[in-house]
Amino acid sequence: MADTTDKLVVLVTRGIDSELSSVAFTIANGGITAGLKVFIFLTSSAIDLVRRNGATMTHVPPLDPLATLIKDFLARGGVIWACPPCVKSRGYEQSDLIDGVIIAGASVMHAEIKAGAATLSF
Repeated sequence: MADTTDKLVVLVTRGIDSELSSVAFTIANGGITAGLKVFIFLTSSAIDLVRRNGATMTHVPPLDPLATLIKDFLARGGVIWACPPCVKSRGYEQSDLIDGVIIAGASVMHAEIKAGAATLSF
């Protein structure tokens, strides 16, 4: 019998300029709908997705607007981690990010993967 997991870690490296960021959050929300505990780890330009007002102009029809996807993800219990060096390199601080985002190193992601979480990368 195959091992199963109820957790999903989504690694996102693309920012507001890429449709992949909207796809990542659409799939992450789908994971929550499917009953998974979903974590998103943002690195590189993906940090701009959670900068206050950063995602407000991104909309890739027929998907929902990116800001809505992110808001829904957090409201439904999704967890968003932001890479500390990536946040710092952009001159951001916690107050620059939307409420609910946790600045945390890759060790939080690694812990979930070690505990059996499935992974996706965008």
